[in-house]
Amino acid sequence: MSIELSEQEQVRRQSLNELRSLGIDPYPAALYPRDAFSTDIIAEFDDNQETKRQVCVAGRIMSRRIMGKASFVELQDSKGRIQIYVTRDDINTEEQPEMYNTVFKRLLDIGDFIGIKGFVFRTKMGEISVHAEELTVLSKSLRPLPIVKYKDGVAYDSFDDPEQRYRQRYVDLVVNEGVKETFIKRTQVYQSMRNFFNERGYIEVETPVLQPIPGGAAARPFITHHNALNIPLYLRIANELYLKRLIVGGFEGVYEFAKNFRNEGMDRTHNPEFTVMEIYVAYKDYNWMMEFTEKMVEKACLDVNGTTKVKVGNNEIDFKTPFKRVTMIDSIKEHTGFDISGMDEDELREVCKKLDIEIDDTMGKGKLIDEIFGEKCEGNYIQPTFITDYPIEMSPLCKRHRTNPDLTERFELMVNGKELANAYSELNDPIDQLERFQEQMKLSEKGDDEAMFIDLDFVRSLEYGMPPTSGMGIGMDRLVMLLTGQEAIQEVLFFPQMRPEKKATVDTAEKYTAIGVPEEWVAVLQKVGFITVKSLHG
Repeated sequence: MSIELSEQEQVRRQSLNELRSLGIDPYPAALYPRDAFSTDIIAEFDDNQETKRQVCVAGRIMSRRIMGKASFVELQDSKGRIQIYVTRDDINTEEQPEMYNTVFKRLLDIGDFIGIKGFVFRTKMGEISVHAEELTVLSKSLRPLPIVKYKDGVAYDSFDDPEQRYRQRYVDLVVNEGVKETFIKRTQVYQSMRNFFNERGYIEVETPVLQPIPGGAAARPFITHHNALNIPLYLRIANELYLKRLIVGGFEGVYEFAKNFRNEGMDRTHNPEFTVMEIYVAYKDYNWMMEFTEKMVEKACLDVNGTTKVKVGNNEIDFKTPFKRVTMIDSIKEHTGFDISGMDEDELREVCKKLDIEIDDTMGKGKLIDEIFGEKCEGNYIQPTFITDYPIEMSPLCKRHRTNPDLTERFELMVNGKELANAYSELNDPIDQLERFQEQMKLSEKGDDEAMFIDLDFVRSLEYGMPPTSGMGIGMDRLVMLLTGQEAIQEVLFFPQMRPEKKATVDTAEKYTAIGVPEEWVAVLQKVGFITVKSLHG
């Protein structure tokens, strides 16, 4: 039975064995003394420097031009690429007299990691390069990289299939320009926000991911089981109720970057595992939080891009403060012509029918209003806009509006047609909170599987007293999408959720055994459904 190894894979394994036969470890464990990066070498080069700068660099071979006694290599490290000039007379040694002809020219491939010691110079063509005086094999690549080639401005052999790119992000990061920069900017966004909070004295905290009650949002949870306690647990859908418990406990300002999980649909702006930042500050309200939020987002944009303007698709978005403010009632009236203030559930259903919005019997007033806004209004807000004063049925954790008891003191920040942030003047009346939870349970009884659970411990915490507080949550994945100009959430997640790959074939199972995977391990892979094995012995 044939083994599914490509010709390239077979050749590379042969090269691996030859390196070992020459006494060269293709995966050495020793520390390699790299002391310079590609971009720094180029930026710091001085043509007038009398003494050549000695450097030690390391990285991956991305291209080669093999000639007679001298060749050129393009080396890629974590910061960029630099040209390496390799000659026979310089890298051959007494121990390895065939280092150039045998190891470098024949046994090394694109994708291999090497270390180079040498000096920096400028070639006759004007390119700053490193003249290799010593070459060390650091890691042998057994699979060929999908190297993109350009001819007349056209890219060939591009690694651009989204499914491949997301499944093999490790390859995507190596061969596609700009991918790594997106994730570096993601880290910079987090750092900007942490600095913004820490400068104001707020404390970063951690709250449970496994929760006995999935509270803090209206969403369908993932459920698991804790064997030791013999109880069901839920993956966190929100961290809100735990953070507010900390405000009860005496913290004045707390925030958390949290992984949340919602067992819902997936598309270009939704992933079942996502990151939010939630912050709660005592003695504040939603008006204060609006100003706080727009300043925070503007600062993050400036820190990452050096400007308040970003291009997302065909839209140029400007995060210059202040942001526009529109009430939800006014937004719906503007975009649908219907004034829904004071309408009951039956009247809202009639409005949905007239607007051709699909609804079902499980939806209460809050869901119906949410559907109207989502279908007819949300997509119109390209520039940052605060939608404020939501109907009370939509906001079970939010304080009633101080001038209209049918509304709540809530805002959502809309950007590029999608929700980015959500904030309240937090409900701190324990009696009102319990009644709101009970209303949610009625929705659950009607079949709404996203209705909130009753968290009696949270109500108990409020009974001890929580000061006036404002809280805000912002979707970090969507924020990074906006600040990096990406239009799909998968572009800002290292490893987005995807369907499992198709089960491997019998040939692939034999491939595992052929490369030395023990048969008992292959049997385990078969047991968990990763591969199908008819015979381990052919």
